[in-house]
Amino acid sequence: MSTKALDQLDEFKRSFDGRSRARTLKILAQLNRRRFTDAPALIRFHEILLFMRAYPQGKNVLRQVEKILASFIERVSALEESDADLSAFDDVEVSGIAGTAVEDTFSYSITRGLVKRHASQVSIDWQLIEDEYRLAATWPRFLPLLEEDALVEANVPYLDWLHAANRGRSRDLAWLIERFERLTISEKERAELYESLKLYVRWRLGNSRATRTQMKRRVRKIFYHTKALLRRSDVSLAREFVQPAIKLDRLSRKTGEGLLDLARETSTMRYRELYGFTHGDAARVLRARIGRGAEVFLVGVPPGARLPLRAYHAGLVFKNGVPVCYVEGLTLFERMEIGFNVYYTFREGESAWIYARLLKIFRQLLNVTAFSIDPYQLGYENEEGIESGAFWFYRKLGFRPTLPKIAKIMEAEERKIAASKSYRTPARVLRKLSEGHMILEIPPAHRSRWDNFRIRSVGLAVQRRMAKSFGGDALKMRRASSEEVAHALNVRTKDWKEAERNPLENLAPVLALIPDLSSWTKDEKRDVVRIIRAKASADEARYVRLLQKHSRLRDEIIKLGL
Repeated sequence: MSTKALDQLDEFKRSFDGRSRARTLKILAQLNRRRFTDAPALIRFHEILLFMRAYPQGKNVLRQVEKILASFIERVSALEESDADLSAFDDVEVSGIAGTAVEDTFSYSITRGLVKRHASQVSIDWQLIEDEYRLAATWPRFLPLLEEDALVEANVPYLDWLHAANRGRSRDLAWLIERFERLTISEKERAELYESLKLYVRWRLGNSRATRTQMKRRVRKIFYHTKALLRRSDVSLAREFVQPAIKLDRLSRKTGEGLLDLARETSTMRYRELYGFTHGDAARVLRARIGRGAEVFLVGVPPGARLPLRAYHAGLVFKNGVPVCYVEGLTLFERMEIGFNVYYTFREGESAWIYARLLKIFRQLLNVTAFSIDPYQLGYENEEGIESGAFWFYRKLGFRPTLPKIAKIMEAEERKIAASKSYRTPARVLRKLSEGHMILEIPPAHRSRWDNFRIRSVGLAVQRRMAKSFGGDALKMRRASSEEVAHALNVRTKDWKEAERNPLENLAPVLALIPDLSSWTKDEKRDVVRIIRAKASADEARYVRLLQKHSRLRDEIIKLGL
């Protein structure tokens, strides 16, 4: 099939003058009449249409785009009936198209949600069971006498047992999830037990709203683009940070739960799972309308799902109702480790501008003054990051490498770029540049304070103490550390709620590494206690802000992370 029309549409999708709109409508009409005979071409058409839905040129163009997208399930079905090779639909960058399916060993939380919302569309692929011994170890919990068969016999007909117990009252997966829900064990143990089975779940997407083809939020007003899209060179983080505060609205629990369901589904159909979406707190979802038809939804996690040290926030960004990217922030004191991912389809959009607005929001919400980027985001063991030139995306926004050896390579490359506009950094050099973190400091942050800090170093220090002083016994170490820290801080925890004692047990192994904690002043100790209790508060932002006020604790934690 000729790609000329697709090439033209791909070119015109980012042109927003009147002549281009007319030309775009003509090409859309031409492609709408075409019968696609191969999956890659149809997928390419789909992705261009999604981009045009998020960045529409005008009402007529958007109306035509929506009309064509509505027909995609028929187009995919026609391909399937023609016995065409459909394997391209399984690529993680383009999965989730109407009429296709995704299949994976999804987590317990995700699988349970799929059963709840899409029971008729999800099923277990029994042909892909890798180890039936896992079934033998688990299923006797809800299939009486299965031990008589599973533990001593060969070729056990597990499905016969399941169907005999179920008697067709519900689908296999729904029945199993219901059995797991009834087990009198903790949520964490339930998830670990289910996930040990490694059950492949197939989600047939159909033409539901839970497809990339149909997924969009209702918006009050569409932002139509009439001028060129904002480029990276149009964005200044320094200018962004002095702009007026962005209004943040807290959603109702019901609306928040619906938003989280959508976030989970948009991730699952792409074979991704983000911790903050899976375990997000529906009561703490914030919405920010950041302009140009873009909305940001930020979510934290409830006390029982929080990390021991860092505060966690995740966000999903919509452009004219279309999910285009997500962000993840891990905050300790004034430093945030930030991960930003633009979905493949929208990488030619206004990514730099959206990123700048996200940093503005985190700065505003959490008083963050240092943003750190993990090497993976830059391309370390991540060819996607190398191909996209991620290092230079962040460098041109003002980030700098934290390792001197990488800074030298960067400076040499910058001289080459300045000397020749046609110069492009080779992939082998980009791989070297991606071997260390990058950081952006906003005054009053101090340069180099966080350069060599790694949360992993703190964790490894705890492991060494556990091995040396407690024979590798984690429970013994936690108890001893909690008692030691409580004594050093002169605090009694008998009157504390269980939700407050849990952060103490998590933080105590770290605080116990501080050699002179017991000699701190009364006010310093009191403030540490407030920090511990704030870790269990409704809003983890309070924990972050209290951390930022404790300079002595900050200095000690940084030392542990070097």
